[in-house]
Amino acid sequence: MSETFKKLVANKYTKDFRDAGEVIEVPLEQPGARQILMRNHFGGVNASDVNISGGVYFSDGSFPFDLGCESIGEVVAVGEDVTEFSIGDSIVSPWLGSAYTEMLCRSVDEGEFVKVPKCTPAYMGAAVAGLTASIGLKEAGEMGTGETILITGAAGGVGNWCVQIAKLAGNHVIGTCSSEEKAKELKRLGCDRVIIYTKENLGEVLSSEYPDGINLIFEQIGTDTFDACVDNLATRGRLLICGFVSEYMGDPQEVLAPRIYHKLLWKSAQLRAFLYKDWPDKVSSHIKDLVQLVDSGKIDPLVDNTLFKGVDSCIDAVEYLHSGKNIGKVVVTY
Repeated sequence: MSETFKKLVANKYTKDFRDAGEVIEVPLEQPGARQILMRNHFGGVNASDVNISGGVYFSDGSFPFDLGCESIGEVVAVGEDVTEFSIGDSIVSPWLGSAYTEMLCRSVDEGEFVKVPKCTPAYMGAAVAGLTASIGLKEAGEMGTGETILITGAAGGVGNWCVQIAKLAGNHVIGTCSSEEKAKELKRLGCDRVIIYTKENLGEVLSSEYPDGINLIFEQIGTDTFDACVDNLATRGRLLICGFVSEYMGDPQEVLAPRIYHKLLWKSAQLRAFLYKDWPDKVSSHIKDLVQLVDSGKIDPLVDNTLFKGVDSCIDAVEYLHSGKNIGKVVVTY
């Protein structure tokens, strides 16, 4: 085993991920009591990586700090008194700093490491993308059965999990995407109606095809997409804000319009927002359930086929995701 390893860190706050990130080489330390050492096999790329590098959340302002959340790897060493994990175990991690590093050493008492059958990107996706979809829909969104559910950005790393989870629950699922290629994949996953927003107007399609409105919306895009979603909520509908990627790279848009309660009150509709970290008591059980769904073949997570190899490629991978070209989860391979 090498005496050093590479990882990506931020030395300042900026949403320009290339400007924020620096690849460094650091000494490899053996795990202490109740710690495990994990060798990464795959790291997951997330849209909010730019929010983390920009200091929007998670970081406490101490520099440098490690970048990237969501990884899967192999336990290569265990410290004293560790009984939960053994050398050779495959595990997933949603830790901040887990995605863009060759090695990860953390305490098992801090939670959230979960064993999986093998090291593949499909299982890794349960750690953050799957958690976001599952906790969002089931806990924050209170998803039922027989509902009409809209997923924006449905062909992305989180969106494709949402589509499959909502279908498994017995719902009618609408997904938005930007291309025919993405639409084909969404239909394969069971999407009942795919709206290609580069060819169709989202608001017009929803108002004409779903005149009774949408019961639950999982919204990730923001700006005009968000506005169309608000306008097409059903009576007692819920609009769940997972993110607003259209504004991640710039300043918040200034909007001059009637306040949103003018649209929500008359339909008894609700606007909700969530980060899965605010359901800490639910994280472990949701990851385990998602791993079982992948293992049984009931969920087949979309993984983008563009290859990014090693820590030196992580910045390229983040920029690729924000180009909007990806179909499914963008992954860095180690």
